[in-house]
Amino acid sequence: MCKRRVVIGGTFDPLHDGHKRLLRQAYELSGSDGEIVIGITSDRMAKAKRRLVLPYRVRAANVAQYMYREYHVRVRTVELEDRYGVTLDEDIDYIIISPETYDVALQINELRRARGRKPIKIVKVDHAKADDGKPISSTRIKAGEIDKHGHRLV
Repeated sequence: MCKRRVVIGGTFDPLHDGHKRLLRQAYELSGSDGEIVIGITSDRMAKAKRRLVLPYRVRAANVAQYMYREYHVRVRTVELEDRYGVTLDEDIDYIIISPETYDVALQINELRRARGRKPIKIVKVDHAKADDGKPISSTRIKAGEIDKHGHRLV
């Protein structure tokens, strides 16, 4: 069986149940000997979100620790300075995305084809829902609407 390489990207602040759903899918697809590469937005990119975000190093450590604690796997974290990260230049089998980043994954595959690289299989994972039926998101958590598990706070 060949080693599967899986990528996922995001800001991951705070790390919530929606992120954990994506990370679980990455783990399941990577197999027992695969590699998971987690792109985490740089501090510069995160500032564009116009909300307070933990520093890159803290967010990267939080995600890596979660993956080790939950699945006993070591992941490779990379700092994202753009929306593509390592996906244009490395051999990747799967990219895990949420519904709002599907267009970015299509764009990645177009750019890969232009570079003579094989496309990455896109795996879209539906949003984890909060108690109110709306998606769990960092924006909603930071606004004080819900907690990391989607429970209403207001």
